[in-house]
Amino acid sequence: MSGSDGTDTGMTTAVEPDAVDAGYLAQAIELAKQNVADGGGPFGAVIVRDGAVLATGQNRVTRDLDPTAHAEVSAIRAACQVVGDFSLAGATLYTSCEPCPLCLSASLWARLDRVVFAADRYDAARGGFDDLAFYELFATPRSEWSMAIDTARPENAAAPFDAWLEADARTDY
Repeated sequence: MSGSDGTDTGMTTAVEPDAVDAGYLAQAIELAKQNVADGGGPFGAVIVRDGAVLATGQNRVTRDLDPTAHAEVSAIRAACQVVGDFSLAGATLYTSCEPCPLCLSASLWARLDRVVFAADRYDAARGGFDDLAFYELFATPRSEWSMAIDTARPENAAAPFDAWLEADARTDY
């Protein structure tokens, strides 16, 4: 949703899920609850295409010592292996919680058609997770971030892209 000045307010319009969405959301929520019982984080994800579950994922950040092992990213990685492609066009991601910026970006890169989530960034914040803080950080100028983001542009900075554009065997994405 946008504010009166056109900026993203971070709010989404909640709708009552239809029976199909409700079933897959229930599965994602159960994956999340089971992951908590197994010592992991409270996040689960299911990817569906043409009425079939392609893959599921659970948060493995602390278990695998991998800050990118979010439920959604894990499900995207697994689904891409199942279909043999980096594109999940035509698929829907069902997740127990609103995707954080990492997972939202991964969803965009995977070309998912749709994302449906249950809990939101405010629920995640209540649980002690940084989703809300990261969304707020991205809305502030980089000069105000606690982590420095600097550009160091050597003369050959664009060389990898020149090589890419010249490569006959590249796979565009």
